[in-house]
Amino acid sequence: MTRSLEIRVRVLAVVTRLVAVLLVPVAWCRAPGHARFLACQWALGMRFPAEDLRGLAPEALAAFTRARAEAFWRDRQLIGLTSGYRDPVEQYQIFTKEVRRTGSVAAARRRVLPPEESSHVRGLAIDVRPTEGARWLEQHGGRYGLYRVYDNEWWHFEYRTVPPVRLPHPGARRARAADDGCPPMYMQGRRP
Repeated sequence: MTRSLEIRVRVLAVVTRLVAVLLVPVAWCRAPGHARFLACQWALGMRFPAEDLRGLAPEALAAFTRARAEAFWRDRQLIGLTSGYRDPVEQYQIFTKEVRRTGSVAAARRRVLPPEESSHVRGLAIDVRPTEGARWLEQHGGRYGLYRVYDNEWWHFEYRTVPPVRLPHPGARRARAADDGCPPMYMQGRRP
């Protein structure tokens, strides 16, 4: 990251924290018992205006917003959403674009899954930023049921009720299931 970009990111983080603090009294009028939580969500919504939380499963949405509120107030860490729910058509387009880019389905599966296998389509997956936020979520997200599931995707977390086995890439689940003679749907949460 260039020096000027680093400075810009730090300034935006400070401004976001300041906005959240200033919004606490307004949030208190709206939700007295949840003012800091609400002010945090408002401030992060301003900092990351393109994020779209719609379509996330209720439990994934609750886990994500609670986790990022804790990161924000306790550790001064900002976590933004770059991608959450994707409808099957959008996921299919992303997958076919990756197939064209890499030249094979197997290679594409190392970065993106087809709609019938993607947790984004079920509203249980989130892609986050910045890298520091992802690091925080990797360390603390388990308390909320949010886990990094692929070694090659530092930004991708999924809501799970039990900690999953970390895989090297998205297509590994299918490859591992085939090696074990087990359908991929039964691989989730299975220990090596």
